Amino acid sequence: MLYDSSRFLLIAGPCSLESWEIASKVAKELAAFQTEHEDKAIVIFKGSFDKANRTSQDSNRGPGMDKGLEWFKKIKQDYGLPVLTDIHTPEQAAPVAEVCDVLQIPAFLCRQTDVLIAAGKSGKVVNIKKGQFLAPPDIEYAVAKSRASGSPETWLTERGTTFGYGNLVVDMRAIPIMGSISRPVIIDASHGVQLPGGAGGQSSGNREWIPTIAKAAIAAGADGLFLETHPDPQNAISDKDSQWPLSDFNQLAGACLDLWIFLRKQVAQK
Repeated sequence: MLYDSSRFLLIAGPCSLESWEIASKVAKELAAFQTEHEDKAIVIFKGSFDKANRTSQDSNRGPGMDKGLEWFKKIKQDYGLPVLTDIHTPEQAAPVAEVCDVLQIPAFLCRQTDVLIAAGKSGKVVNIKKGQFLAPPDIEYAVAKSRASGSPETWLTERGTTFGYGNLVVDMRAIPIMGSISRPVIIDASHGVQLPGGAGGQSSGNREWIPTIAKAAIAAGADGLFLETHPDPQNAISDKDSQWPLSDFNQLAGACLDLWIFLRKQVAQK
């Protein structure tokens, strides 16, 4: 079992595995945080080898699966972190599962039966991102597909719901609703501040609201935090307006961990 309910779940890393230099710099920071909070947190490195759902076909999609899996292997070896990445087709599940500890189903694909079944059959943990178009209770059908296919753990991630055109809103009721279906429930505070298509041929976002969404969701009962972080967000190849600066990672991640611990103590004392 990868998930441990006695520890805070922290999934973090760059949006895209755009270079080994950036990936390793982020992994080093995450490994240090893991070492400091070994008994309180589970830190998982995330990154995408292929940003297959870019707004424009001209956008950089990343290094591709072969190079990406090579880097994931090295991150596991060099930094001792579990790794997570997206899959977009059923055929990707098996080769990705040979390297990665968690297979993530992108929000736009959370109803794609063949992708969910392939991920479940891999025998690895499956993290399903709830689609922006989906009501929280309806994620139970995606969970059922993953579980029936053999996934040992099915995680759920909330990342906001479509709110008119080019905007998202995070409904905190989604956290306990999804938690009644499967645990852990994770808040994706990075994508929760996105403005889809808000910058013409690419998405924009409001980075300053990431701490608010992260802490509110933890207060609502989230078991973990999904946080995209980058050494230089404004020059990232994707999601530059919704990635958290790596220089501020420890402060925000530490504050969220402290809040989670405090709330658990309050519940335990009742």
